[in-house]
Amino acid sequence: MWKCPICGQNFIHKNKVHSCNEKTVDDFLRGKSELSIGLYHHFISAYKKLGNFELHPARARIGFARKIRFGYIKYIGRDFVDIALTFEKAYADNLCFYRIGEVSGGKIYQHYLRIMYPDDINEEVLKFMKMAMDYGDRKHLIKKIICYN
Repeated sequence: MWKCPICGQNFIHKNKVHSCNEKTVDDFLRGKSELSIGLYHHFISAYKKLGNFELHPARARIGFARKIRFGYIKYIGRDFVDIALTFEKAYADNLCFYRIGEVSGGKIYQHYLRIMYPDDINEEVLKFMKMAMDYGDRKHLIKKIICYN
């Protein structure tokens, strides 16, 4: 694990290219409606019940990280919060995601979710949140190593 001496972010690989900035979560919440701030806190609280992770505010988003980043808050709107969760494959057969985007030539898939009500974080969404957190622990790589041995 390498920690950037400037911003303090943790990375698996030494000298990882990233954006050292002075953004905070409060910067993202400033000027937002009480509704969207409440949705943000509800989402983070529900996620923290699944396990610990770090928030990494960057220029344009708030990343979630364990060993690696496994998702981020994409946008905080007037009455919603847009979230992206990271997986190694596309999970198209569900009602959670309004878009799935391929990254890195099909090695990573971002799944976009919009939270408009606290009840939007249901059992199906929680299942995907936990799966993304497992991705952040690099469990997808451990499974591949076990399968090859």
